[in-house]
Amino acid sequence: MAVLAPTLVGYQKRWLRADVVAGLSAGAVVIPQAMAYATIADLPVQIGLYTCMVPMVVYAMLGGARAVSVSTTSTIALLTASTMIGAGIAAGSDDAQTSLMTLTLLVGVILLLARVLKLGSIIENINEATLIGIKVGVGLTVAASQLPKLLGVPSDPDATGFFRVVWSAVRQIGDANGATVLLAAGSIGGLYAMSRLAPRIPGPLVVVAVGIALVAFAGLDGRGVELIAEVPQGIPLPGIPSLDDIGALIPGALAIAAMAFLETVSVARGVRRPGEPQIDSNQEMLANGVASVAGAFFHTLPPAGGFSQTAVALRAGARTQASGLVTAALAVLVALFLAPVLSDLPQATLGAMVVVATLGLVDVGAFGQFWRINKLEFWIALATAVIGLTAGLLPAVAVGVLFTLYLVLRELNRPHVVQLRRGADGRWVGGDEDAPTDPADPAVLRINSALYTANVLANVTAIRERIDAAGAKTVVLDCSRAWKVTTTVMHHIRDLEQELSDHGVTIYFADVPQRDLETARKTEVGRHFAESGRVFASVEEAVRHCTADET
Repeated sequence: MAVLAPTLVGYQKRWLRADVVAGLSAGAVVIPQAMAYATIADLPVQIGLYTCMVPMVVYAMLGGARAVSVSTTSTIALLTASTMIGAGIAAGSDDAQTSLMTLTLLVGVILLLARVLKLGSIIENINEATLIGIKVGVGLTVAASQLPKLLGVPSDPDATGFFRVVWSAVRQIGDANGATVLLAAGSIGGLYAMSRLAPRIPGPLVVVAVGIALVAFAGLDGRGVELIAEVPQGIPLPGIPSLDDIGALIPGALAIAAMAFLETVSVARGVRRPGEPQIDSNQEMLANGVASVAGAFFHTLPPAGGFSQTAVALRAGARTQASGLVTAALAVLVALFLAPVLSDLPQATLGAMVVVATLGLVDVGAFGQFWRINKLEFWIALATAVIGLTAGLLPAVAVGVLFTLYLVLRELNRPHVVQLRRGADGRWVGGDEDAPTDPADPAVLRINSALYTANVLANVTAIRERIDAAGAKTVVLDCSRAWKVTTTVMHHIRDLEQELSDHGVTIYFADVPQRDLETARKTEVGRHFAESGRVFASVEEAVRHCTADET
């Protein structure tokens, strides 16, 4: 049973100052970033602001990571946009925010169902190459989508995908607004400079403040610099998600749920301090799921842990999720009192923040590492990135999951059969595979992994090949590690036994787990093995029986 507010258990007063400072510092980054990410999803900026409220409070009550800041990320925002477009929901329409509520609710429900089924560790099997490829696709696609804002030109609604968006922007360079370009370039340069030279300074807050000040005091909006839409003042009122578009939203919701969970867990594990509790993937799935369900009724994007704001909180000394509660409170205060000020924010400033944040996802060095270590992972990362840049992020996620499934099945299908020999202490251990064997002696083999439908044929084939190579007429099969016997596995073993018998080879079974033996007795094939007189409690007992028969 989940513990309420696990990071606050045993809270000490001396931590309060550090958590307050960390919460305010993280808020200075996460609030403007979340507003910028909302524009990636073609949603009003206040949706990003709302995402810093309810989801953060819920995660603070259920999450197990002490310092993770949970709002939303550029990956989730782009997946949200792709899902809405795929469902035929027009950006800026009256249905968009209602459909967003439905999508966020679906993401939460999927995560909670996955938690009930304890699928956390399975989802984490999505390999690093796939995630790197997806992040490259996200980073470049999102950065390209911001080009019209950085140039001060209209975006082409018909231009989709990285290359079409870039080409559309390039064709309009001649119409670029000079003031907008200068503001965007200065914002990008300032963000990079602060991140490298003064990492403790909340860069996004600084560029937002400068952008608003330039509009208020220098009249940039009169020079053709576009501003964001007016931000409504106040906290979001609860709403009811619509059930109309569920079927069209489910594929995207599945991808968002997987990515939200993976991002949150990877950030949580990356920032866990020595001595802190290990990150429980199923607990994080529960926290993320409940945060998404609760946020759905308050017009939020699907929530996920973000690295940049988490890093800021850590640098400021965050000790517990109390820092997240402070950030949520700051977001409420901003919505209540600063909404009119935020309405003077230039589009170019938001676009600059998005570009800097998303280009940070593009890890070119990882491709070189994949090439040096495992070229298959290199090609998987490259293929996923190319699909993300051409066909879109949802197909890239789908292909990435298929790649991961292929790698898992390929690994499962590897045979794990070893030859056993008697060691100096009399125990049976894995020995020299190339050492000569006497055909008169029984061949002792061990299956070193559990048998499943996916790998039983490969292991049976490996057993047959080893028997043929040894030329033995008697075989002892150590089954101590081949747990969870299934009907499919027993039929394959029965076929192997029959084939060996036809060639004059007798097979004995040793150290079969008692639980599996009892299960096997419930089937005809299982009873055949159990009553054959060739099942023994240990390898040693089976070998003695074979030797006695031969003499």
